[in-house]
Amino acid sequence: MTSTPPPSSLDPEIAARLKRAADGLVPAIAQQYDTGEVLMLGWMDDEALHRTLTTGRCTYWSRSRREYWVKGDTSGHFQHVKSVALDCDADTVLVKVDQVGAACHTGARTCFDADVLLGVPLQDADSGVPARDQ
Repeated sequence: MTSTPPPSSLDPEIAARLKRAADGLVPAIAQQYDTGEVLMLGWMDDEALHRTLTTGRCTYWSRSRREYWVKGDTSGHFQHVKSVALDCDADTVLVKVDQVGAACHTGARTCFDADVLLGVPLQDADSGVPARDQ
C-alpha cells in the first residue's frame, strides 16, 4: 500500500527535476567533503531534501521506522552539509558533508569499509603496500 507523501516545502523547480523510486524516495550518498571518502547511503523524500537544504544538517527518511531522522540527533555523529548536488539523471543526491564521528550505525567511520568484494583493501591502499593475492 502506498500512501500520499507528506506535504513538502521543497522548491517546486527542484521537486520537478527529481526522479523518485516508486516509494517516492531517492538515494542520498553522504561523502566527506574534503577527502572524498564515501560515508553512507540514506534515503530522502522531498521533505527530507528540503530540510537538508535549509538546515545544513542531513535529514533522511527511515524506511524501517517510517519517520524522518536527522543524522546525529541520537548518536551525536553529525553530518554538517557543505554542498548538495543531483546526478545527471536527477535520481540520486550527493551530499558532501563534514562528518563528526562515525557515519555507520555500527560505529564505523564509513558503511563501506568492512566488506570489500573486489579491490584493494583500504589498509593496503593507505600503506602503499600491494595487497597479497588471496
